[in-house]
Order: sequence, then structure tokens, then C-alpha cells
Amino acid sequence: MSRRALRRLRGEQRGQEEPGLGELGFEPGPDGPPPAAPPPGGHHGPARTGVSNRFELITAEESEDEPPSREERADTRLSARDAAEGNSNGAVTEEAESDRQRDGEEAEQPDQTPMLSNKPRKKKKKRKTKKTLAGETLEDNDLEDIDSLLEKIEDTGGLWQQTQSGIIADSRPLLYVEHRNLNPENELKRYFGARTVLGDQRPRQRQRQYVRSTWLTVPKNTWPRYGKTGIAMQLMDTRRGVQYFTFEHHREYQQVQFKFLDAVESMDPNNIVLLLQMNPYHVDSLLQLSDVCRMQEDQEMARDLIERALYSLESAFHPVFSLTSGTCRLDYRRPENRAFFLALFKHLMFLEKRGCPRTALEFCKLILSLDPENDPLCVLLMIDFLALRAREYTFLIRMFQEWESHRNLSQLPNFAFSVPLAYFFLSQQEERPELELSQAREKAARLIQLALVMFPSVLMPLLDHCSVQPDARVANHSFFRLNAQISQPPALNQLTCLYVGRTHSLWKDPAVMAWLETNVHEVLCMVDAQDPLVEESEHKRKMRYQSAPRNIYRHIILSEMREATAALPLEVTSQPVMGFDPLPPLDSIVSYARPERTAHPSNESTLSLFFRSLLPNFNLQEELRPDGDEEAGAGQDLNQGVNRLMAAMRDMLANIQFQEPPRDDNPEGDGDWD
Repeated sequence: MSRRALRRLRGEQRGQEEPGLGELGFEPGPDGPPPAAPPPGGHHGPARTGVSNRFELITAEESEDEPPSREERADTRLSARDAAEGNSNGAVTEEAESDRQRDGEEAEQPDQTPMLSNKPRKKKKKRKTKKTLAGETLEDNDLEDIDSLLEKIEDTGGLWQQTQSGIIADSRPLLYVEHRNLNPENELKRYFGARTVLGDQRPRQRQRQYVRSTWLTVPKNTWPRYGKTGIAMQLMDTRRGVQYFTFEHHREYQQVQFKFLDAVESMDPNNIVLLLQMNPYHVDSLLQLSDVCRMQEDQEMARDLIERALYSLESAFHPVFSLTSGTCRLDYRRPENRAFFLALFKHLMFLEKRGCPRTALEFCKLILSLDPENDPLCVLLMIDFLALRAREYTFLIRMFQEWESHRNLSQLPNFAFSVPLAYFFLSQQEERPELELSQAREKAARLIQLALVMFPSVLMPLLDHCSVQPDARVANHSFFRLNAQISQPPALNQLTCLYVGRTHSLWKDPAVMAWLETNVHEVLCMVDAQDPLVEESEHKRKMRYQSAPRNIYRHIILSEMREATAALPLEVTSQPVMGFDPLPPLDSIVSYARPERTAHPSNESTLSLFFRSLLPNFNLQEELRPDGDEEAGAGQDLNQGVNRLMAAMRDMLANIQFQEPPRDDNPEGDGDWD
């Protein structure tokens, strides 16, 4: 019960504690205390004319721990004075009198005794316990954990609704990103507990220097101090509620970018390390050096460099740029924006390997929301796997239902097999209603049969990865044998290899294998019965999947799946692939160009290249005639070049001097040295 309710029961006036009754014009008479004025917090209609108390609408259920503010005490004093003047003039209405009588009946006699004195009461300095409406006492230290409170709020937030099919669906946008799910520590706390995850980090964080708060990563004390890097974000356009942003490189950052390209061309990682020592938050250098560390099996350093790159980019965000709204776009064709896509993708891969699939799924949704139409990194090929690992089955089903009409997700092998697997997992949850479980089983069986008919080449590699030997009927049938893999187009072969290599661990469950075996036999019955769907699916496989788009190749390179990388075409594997910009778009939008460097002739001999390594300014073909008469003066130019070379060699040899080391018998060096 609040203080105001207690005062009303006792018949006290608010604001009487400090000034006393005498200051308000109440003088006790010889027969007892004067008639009490109506409480300022009560609702007395006409008696409250002219009283302006902004706290009068607060009910008795307000928080009793919060002390009254200075303005509230002043308002109550004024209200008490107005009420006192109204009582002395006889302006108390019948309604106020009835309220006063009601309060007097409820009040006890011992509680009215302190009101007769003008001496103010002393307040208790500390309250050890607080009483609830039910009479229970709660200690002040018995506070719930923040994570549990957030979960309760989320459960009662009204963000879920019941669909017609019986499956609970989220009413928020499909690609809505939650801030708290971007932190992998929150997911690890749910698995192992906060004490195990944090350890002794809590006292250390109090001594940490002030750093900028970010959502994508948590800054570390071991990182260099962050300063101005020369990266900024600008708002380009706003169309139909969608905002288009782009990163920009200032002049000083462009100079660092040119030095980075020179370091990459030198093929020496030490040059990138030296560049990072001078510019510790250069994003492309961090991405490239992270790949080098990962190849050297230094996973911790590789992950740390990616997180530092994300911190540098997030610090340059535009004030309007939002990670969670799903309405902010970045154009991958601009080289300045690609680093953000790549850093998010590589961070996602580290999170998945670390055992945080829910956090990785949130980052995958974030990448997709930046450019959902083009999907430059083709994260649609892995979002189903992350949803299954995180047990977000309803999200995967919802995505398939909403995007199938305009994105044809069923034509991707990963969605064709993962969606029925999600329905099967839902059918195994016994806490759901029986009607919903039966509907999920029917949809799972129907969709897995369609997937096996459309992509028969997935079955045998999947069983091989799961170490499962098929029965004789399946192994000897021509529909699933090796011919199904050889006859499929190369692009489809890349997609199937990518899916099998990534998600085969999800199919090793014995219950899943038994369910798959039953549906495989159903498909064989359809093939033997010459179902028209089988011939139609074969025609689709031959007409489609002729060549994969560039974003699929980019995704396969970044995923580093051995089975899918081996299936890449020669035109992709023959060109150099850089970790900071793999397979750049052919229609790139270049905002600034690298200055032209001195082009060296491509037909130089090995001897000329050797001498240039010794003398960078040497050029054997420097004095070719501009009029094009090269054959007539070829001998003369060659002689001049050789003469210059010999003169340079003589100068170099003449300037070489050798000094003898100091002898032990003369350590002080008193003799003469040439």
C-alpha cells in the first residue's frame, strides 16, 4: 500500500510532515483538534477549484519507493493552504464533508495522536523491506535478472499471433533484427550460464576506459585507441520508406587505401602489418590480414581482426542508419560498401563455428536486409541452415511462405530440403496440439517428396556424408544412382554440393533417417508409375541451372566448402581472388580511382628483371624511338642499354666497401681505420 493510501486511512494531510499544522493555519482548540481539511490528493469536485496539482491523477497504486519531488511537495503545500482557507470561509461542500467523515471512520485513534502536535514527524532513513498489497515482504536485494525480465516482457509483448494453419507466427517484419540477439554472449549465457561465460570479466569492466557503445561488437581493451579513420556514411536517397546509404572515404583514407593496394601487390603480409601499425582501423587491411591469420590456424586473431573492422565501420554509421528496421540499404556495387558486407559475413562464419547459431542467424538477416533484392553474398543459401540449427523453424517456414511467390525459393535445393525438415521437427514437438502436429507431418511428407523428385542427385551424397548405406531397391534404382549426378547441369551440381557439405549433420538423427527412407520409397513408386511430375521436373533441371550468377560464386568462395569449391568453373578459379574484395561486380560504381603507376614493359627478359630488382630506376627499353622506327635503331638502343647497365654495375661495385671487424687485442679501437 502506498504512502498516500496510508495517509488517507490515518486522516493525515500530505505536506504536514515538514511545516507542521501551525504554519498552515490550524490551531488546536481547547476541545480537540480542528476539523480536518480535505486531503489535497482526493477528488472533491467544486472544493478543488483553483488548485493546480499535476500529481492528483496518480492513483494509490503508484510506486511507494519513489520519494516525492521538490515540485510535488510545493504543490501539496499550496493545495493544503487553499484547502485550509476554503475551510475557514465555510466553502467545504457536502461531498468533501462525506469524504472527511469516511476517512475519520477508517482511521484509528492512536494514529490521530501525532496530528495534535506542531512538531514535524521524523522520516525513517532506510527501509529494509517493502510490503506488497498481499502483505508479502520482499527484500531490496531480491531483484530478478535482467535477461529473465527481458524474456518475460518478450513473452507478453503481444508480438505473436495465431495463424490459420495453427502455427504461431511473428507479427513483426520478416527481416526484423533484435539488438540483444547480435551479442553472442547472450546466447552463450543461455547455454552455459552467465557465471561461466563472463567469469572474472565483471570487475575488469569497471576499470576499462570509456569506449563508444556499439551493437555489432564489444570493444576490447587490447585494441588500439580509436580515432578518426576517414570513413563516413551519407544518406543518398529515400524512396517509398526505404533509405539508401553509402560509405565514403575521405582523402586521407584514400591515400591509405592506395598504400594497401601496393602492399597486396607485393604479396608480403608483413607490409600489411606495417600499414596496420600506422592505421590500426583500416578496414580492408583488417579483412585481408584476417584471412592470412586464418590460413595460419590463428583463429582467435583472425576473429579479433574482423571484430575490429566491424567496430570501425559501425563507428562511422549515419545517425539515421538503423540495424533493426530492415529499411536501410547499401549498394554492393560501390567498393566502399563491400567491406561492411564482407565483415558481417566473415563474422557470421566465426559465430557459427563458435556454436552461436542464433546470433549467426541474426547477422544473416542483417546482411539480407541491406540488399534483399540482389543479395550480393547470396546468404539465402545458408539462412535455412542457420534457422534449423537455431531451431527457428517458424521463421524458416514463414520466409518460405512469404518469398516463394516472387523469389522461387523452392528452386533452390537448400530450401527444397530444409523446409520439409523444419516441418518434420515441428511435428516432433509434443507440446503442440494434435491437429497442428498432423498438419505438419502431412506438409513435411509432401514437400520432401517434391524435393526428391526435383533434385534426385542430393540423396546419395547426403547418405554418404551421413555414413548410411541405402537398401538394395534404392541403390539399384536408376533414378538415384550416379547417373543422376553426372547428368545434372554444372550450376545445379555446385548448389547440391554446397547444401550437402553444409547441412549433412542435421540429417544424422535416426528419426530423420527413418522419415526420409519412407518418403524415398514413395518417390520410387511415383517414378515406377511414370508420374507426370517426374518428367516435368527433369525438363526443368535441363532448362534451368545453365550457369550460376556471380553472387553464388562469391558465396561459395567465402564459404570455403571443399565440395562446392571443387565444382567451380575454370573462369572463376583461374583469376586471383582477394579476401577484401572477392569477385567484384562487373558494373562497379567507382567514386575515386587509383593513380596510374609507371607501367613496365611486359616483354622484359629475366636479366632485365633481375637488374631492376637491384636498381629500380633501371629500364633497358627506356629510349625507344617515338616515331616507331624501332627496327633501324634496335642495335643502337641495345648497345646504349648495355653500356648504361655496365656503367651502373661499375658504380655499384666501386661504392662497395668492406670493413674488418675490431680485433680482440685492441678493444678500444685506438688504431687507424680506413
